[in-house]
Amino acid sequence: MSDLYLRPHAKVNLGLLIKGKRSDGYHLLETLFYPVYDLQDELWLRPSSQAECTLELDGNPLDGDVSDNLCVKAWRALRARVPDLPGVHLRLTKHIPAGAGLGGGSSDAAFTLRGLNTLFDLGLDTATLAEIGARLGADVPFFLHDRPLIARGIGTEFEAIDFTLPGELRVFPQDLHSSTIAAYKALDYRRYDPARELKSLLAQPLEAWRHHLPNDLEDPVFELYPQLQGVKEQLYAQGAKYAAMSGSGSAFFGIF
Repeated sequence: MSDLYLRPHAKVNLGLLIKGKRSDGYHLLETLFYPVYDLQDELWLRPSSQAECTLELDGNPLDGDVSDNLCVKAWRALRARVPDLPGVHLRLTKHIPAGAGLGGGSSDAAFTLRGLNTLFDLGLDTATLAEIGARLGADVPFFLHDRPLIARGIGTEFEAIDFTLPGELRVFPQDLHSSTIAAYKALDYRRYDPARELKSLLAQPLEAWRHHLPNDLEDPVFELYPQLQGVKEQLYAQGAKYAAMSGSGSAFFGIF
């Protein structure tokens, strides 16, 4: 059985609308997950004689213990569904920055699930893998479907959409780790109109997006990290037709 080599890729959020807040504290949202294929990690999977998952990391440094890495958690989650899942050694080279709103960890988890399914010929379909992946993170299923998806609710309800960017997408990571938990904690959902519909905003001309397609998390993130406030204007000054922060940051992107 040969090794398997995969390239987990990043994503950006086109629009992120806060629609309300549930009684359990989770915020309701609507966003378009869009795949970014030219920013990728590298993942190798090798069958192991040991009945466990081991992980070797290099590239961009990651905080935390290896046992808490989402790739290892993905193997554990799959083993809960497939008790005789063989052991595997993973090597992950990080290029997608962490804490950037680009989904790197979730993508790594999704591609680990996909890779294990292929490597060991498990025969699980995408829906089953997505169900397992959803326990690891709300956007893990997006990377398993691997196409533009609108996410709603708490980010776990998906609708496929035929959508092509009206321009060239460029991603601009920042040298800062943004906390998703802190961003949502600082968010005042009452500031935002829940009647807004993402599809109608996306249907407007690209030039109108600057004024009508917001990422509602920018407000609390800019309060937490004031040094990020000027990034969008810099991108517009460089010729971007639309610029926004991705997810809870800290990365930005422009459409040129």
